[in-house]
Amino acid sequence: MLKTLSSRVLVAVAGAGSAALLAGAFAFEHIGGMAPCVLCLWQRWPHAAAVVIMALALLFPHRGLMVLGALAALTTAAIGGFHMGVEYGWWQGLATCGGSAITGISIDDLLNPAASVGTPARCDQVAWSLAGISMAGWNMVLSLGLAGLWLLAARRD
Repeated sequence: MLKTLSSRVLVAVAGAGSAALLAGAFAFEHIGGMAPCVLCLWQRWPHAAAVVIMALALLFPHRGLMVLGALAALTTAAIGGFHMGVEYGWWQGLATCGGSAITGISIDDLLNPAASVGTPARCDQVAWSLAGISMAGWNMVLSLGLAGLWLLAARRD
């Protein structure tokens, strides 16, 4: 089936895939109440870049844009793979992964004992999984597939 799809369709599917993964992350955060950790937030940026690249590649089809889309997908896959390794204890996380970061909290809230600033999310705990694979792991797997679509589109251009 992939053999019959044009590069424009492949670009649209790959970019829409990144948009869907972003939407899912925001849904888990805002509807499901699952606060993202630092690595979760890092995984979102390449998906956002892929959505922008998709729009550009649909307006101005060029192999270089499709390669950039693949690099964005591979970047978020790599971050997701690293994050999954931290969650499963395969390696140490970053210093900011310990849940002790206070970024995004105002000084007034930190000094106000009545203010609820919440508990920062930890990178080393699996917040959600499906079939034994964490959300970071699914991001890695799906993003590798999206990178493949981007590269296939670049070959067809």
